[in-house]
Amino acid sequence: QVLLVESGGGLVQAGDSLRLSCVASGSIISSTDIAWYRQAPGKERELVAVVYTIDRINYGDFVKGRFTISRDNAKNTVSLQMNSLKPEDTAVYYCAARPAWTTLYIYWGQGTQVTVSS
Repeated sequence: QVLLVESGGGLVQAGDSLRLSCVASGSIISSTDIAWYRQAPGKERELVAVVYTIDRINYGDFVKGRFTISRDNAKNTVSLQMNSLKPEDTAVYYCAARPAWTTLYIYWGQGTQVTVSS
């Protein structure tokens, strides 16, 4: 069983920055794809960013250069730096892990709330 714990959410104003962190139990960060998803009330869950084991990175179209995902294998942590936050970024942000033997994200954190006021 893999445990993912997110932190770093909060209430900020439009234009501010936040840094989210996802810490994984065990040394899995280097061997799994790690993604950040978000879900706003009444909306579908959407991909924010993903860092693959081969260090390729993808972002959701709405990110537009504002967010940066990074991985620190030594600390078993994946971070999401979010700049120029907008009210529409308000959501619960989840960290998810996909081991190499599956195509699914099967491990999920409990989520961290990000609220951006206008």
